[in-house]
Amino acid sequence: MNEPQQKWTETIEESHSLFDLKLKEVWKYKDLIYMFVKRDFVSSFKQTILGPIWFFINPIFTTIVYLVVFGRIAKLPTDGAPPILFYLAGVTLWNYFSTSLLATSSTFSGNAAIFGKVYFPRLVTPLSIVLSNLMRFGVQFLLFLVCWVYYFSKGAVHPNIWILATPFLIILMAFFALGVGMIFSSLTTKYKDLSMLLGFGVSLYMYSTPVIYPVSALKGIFKSLAYYNPLTGIFECFKYAWLGVGDFSPVMLGISSVLIMILLMIGIVVFNKVEKTFMDTV
Repeated sequence: MNEPQQKWTETIEESHSLFDLKLKEVWKYKDLIYMFVKRDFVSSFKQTILGPIWFFINPIFTTIVYLVVFGRIAKLPTDGAPPILFYLAGVTLWNYFSTSLLATSSTFSGNAAIFGKVYFPRLVTPLSIVLSNLMRFGVQFLLFLVCWVYYFSKGAVHPNIWILATPFLIILMAFFALGVGMIFSSLTTKYKDLSMLLGFGVSLYMYSTPVIYPVSALKGIFKSLAYYNPLTGIFECFKYAWLGVGDFSPVMLGISSVLIMILLMIGIVVFNKVEKTFMDTV
C-alpha cells in the first residue's frame, strides 16, 4: 500500500535573494508582530507609578531644557515660531527616530535566545520595534497638537498644505531608523563595540540635525552639508507645514527620500546576509 505523500506547510531554505523581503511570509506572522508590539509597549509601564504619563514628561522636560539652554542662553533663532512649539516639534520627531534606531540596532543581540529556538521571518522583530515606537510617537504627537492648537488660536502659527505630508514624513523616519538600525544590528553581531559607538553617535547626530535650530541659521558649507542629512528635509518640512516657518523646499525632501531609500536597501541586503549565520557569532 502506497503511503500518502506529505505536504509541508512551511519550507525553510537557506538560499534566497538578498533583496527578498519575504513580505508575504511576514504578513502571515502579523499576529506575532502584534504580540511583539504589545509586549514592547506594555513592558514600558511595568513597575512604574506614572505609566504612560512618562511619554508626556520626557518631551515636556526636554523642551523646557532646550528653551532655557538654547533659547535663553545660546539665543538660537526659531525663525519667528513660538520657541516652546519649535523645540517641542523637534523633540517629538527626534524621540521617535532615535528610540527606533537604537532599539532596532540590537535586533540580533537582543533576540538571540528567541531566534535560536523557533523560526519566523527575522524582519518581524525590527518591524515590531518601529511600530511599537510609533504608538509612543502618537502619544507625544498628541501633546504637540494640544500646544499647537493653543498657539494656532492666538494666530502665532501659520500652517499650510504641507501638513498633509505628515504621514509620509513619519514613514520616511521609520524607514531611515529601520535601514540604519538593521545595518548596525548586523554589524554588532561581530563587532560589539559598535553598539556603544552608536549610542554616542546618535547623541552627536542630533546636533547636526535641525532639532534645536532652523537650517536658515546655518551659513556657508554647513548649510550645504545640512541638505545631505536625511533628517533635514523631514524636520524642516514638518516645521514648515505646522508652524509656517523654516527654510524648506521640496528638493530638500526629495534628497532625504532618495538617501533614506538607499540606506534602507543597504540595510535589507546586510540584514538578509547576516541572518543566515548570525547564531554562529552572537
